Amino acid sequence: MKRVMYSGAGLLLIALAVVAFNALSSLVFTNARLDLTEQKLYTISEGTETILDSLQEPIELQFFYSDNATKELVALRNYARRVEELLRAYERQAGGKLNLKVIDPEPFSEEEDRAAELGLQAVPLNQGGDKVYFGLAGTRADGQTQSIPFFPLDQEEFLEYELSRLVQSLASAQMPVVGVLSGLPLTGGFDMRIQQATPPWMVLENIRQLFHIESLKRDVDMIPANVSVLMLVHPKDLPEQTLYAIDQFVMRGGKLLAFVDPYSEADPGMGIGPGEFGEGRASDIEPLFEAWGVRMDSGQVIADASYAMSVGVGAERRSVRHPGWLSLPQGTMDVEDVTTASLESMTMATAGFLEPTEGATTRFMPLIQSSSFAMPMAAERFAFLENPEELLRDLEPTGERYTLAARIQGPAQSAYPDGIEGRKDGLKESDNINVIAVADTDLLADRMWVQVQDFFGQRMPQPWADNGTFVVNALDNLSGTDALISVRSRGRFARPFVVVEELQRQAENRFREKEQMLQQRLSATEAQLAELQGPDENGAIELSAEQQDALQGYMQEKLRIRKELREVRYQLNADIEALGRVLKFFNIALVPLLLTLGVLLAWLWRRRGKA
Repeated sequence: MKRVMYSGAGLLLIALAVVAFNALSSLVFTNARLDLTEQKLYTISEGTETILDSLQEPIELQFFYSDNATKELVALRNYARRVEELLRAYERQAGGKLNLKVIDPEPFSEEEDRAAELGLQAVPLNQGGDKVYFGLAGTRADGQTQSIPFFPLDQEEFLEYELSRLVQSLASAQMPVVGVLSGLPLTGGFDMRIQQATPPWMVLENIRQLFHIESLKRDVDMIPANVSVLMLVHPKDLPEQTLYAIDQFVMRGGKLLAFVDPYSEADPGMGIGPGEFGEGRASDIEPLFEAWGVRMDSGQVIADASYAMSVGVGAERRSVRHPGWLSLPQGTMDVEDVTTASLESMTMATAGFLEPTEGATTRFMPLIQSSSFAMPMAAERFAFLENPEELLRDLEPTGERYTLAARIQGPAQSAYPDGIEGRKDGLKESDNINVIAVADTDLLADRMWVQVQDFFGQRMPQPWADNGTFVVNALDNLSGTDALISVRSRGRFARPFVVVEELQRQAENRFREKEQMLQQRLSATEAQLAELQGPDENGAIELSAEQQDALQGYMQEKLRIRKELREVRYQLNADIEALGRVLKFFNIALVPLLLTLGVLLAWLWRRRGKA
């Protein structure tokens, strides 16, 4: 048997057996996959599976990736491989309803022309004019297309969401409908103070580019069935029939984006007394919020010392900080939610705060929060405010971060379980509601986020904050199905060295104090040296014997301190280097030693058996 195995014929039979096994396994185990990543990066979520399983018409996906031009871009190639593998998983799950084509658009080729025609973005690679394509285009059977111009590497967490959103938008034949019910003049109007007509707000123009807008009256008794998302702006003193219509819309699965406010500066109404003024500019949907497990105190405005905007006051326009007008940086926003992850800054004016109620069945997820140097203030204080510095003097931070915008999801009861007069047959509960609530309406006004210029009759917006992007992101997210909304951040392909970073933090904590002390000693020594080496009153540099001895001592002290400082900084990386040595030992020495030991033990056991 051994003679046959080691003969040429035997080796040929082994090779044929290996080839046959590979061919058979590729046929039998075509769809077999094992995802061993901690965050299941190569496993599509249940929401995506629902979207793909519900496809009715075939969709063609064209993945344009400049493979030849990116041979030296390792990070981009790794990410491109992940994108392609995830698209392959989509293709397998769709059961023939998705057809994926991977295209390398060479320069001056028909494929490059096709990529440009589909709206993909070419990124310059070098000074020589080479370009890189890294995007996706989807085409429906009737020729309608959607595209992702370029996959940004810093948005890797939302890769699955973007892919699923593209597929779902292609599966839907019509533009989503946004119903707008507003107590503010979003569509323009007539300003009595300046006696001039006002144009539509730019946020509405942004929405109109991506959605079909249907305006609703404040006394509407039923939200139309074709409305995908209801955008509620400053719902002040709504009649009961309208509140019931909103409640039933949410109960039957409709999505709601609500902007409420304890003190809306964009409200054109004017009150007389302090109490009347605050109430006249406040808006809330308290009965609905209470049923959904959330509340907003309509008499309290958040003042924040950390994010107070600078405003001009007085005739000389002296700049002071206004704690009621907030300039919110990226750190105040939820980086794991698709509505706020890509935003850099937002501005709000006299905003309120939201909080979950005790015993709520819904999940309360903050999207935007204040700093911990904030506190609620009575809305009446902002009615006739002349100097915002008065608010800063009275501000006593509570140490709590207040929620300015939140997502509310989960099972909820109707605010009108017994219906209203004449309508008793409504839904009493919902298994899952989807609501985004924002405790400010002023963020929608042009003056808070965009400068609009007239260019030959065309209104040209120049945004300086991301308020408009936030609104569009929220509507885009809510206009999808519940399956798409459930697809959120999934993690990154390139994972950090968590153990190494923790070792580095521990080392820095141990040695930071000693390093600072040595640095102070070094600075003091260098200052004394500079004083001794400086010229005298006549410009001469003559030192006495004592000064020369002192100078020599300072020089030696400086060298000794610098040596200690180098040793401390070396110790910062000592633990990391020790970890590296351990890993090298495991990878280079330990595994071969174990294999050698195993072979020796097998040989001894076999020899003992023969004996």
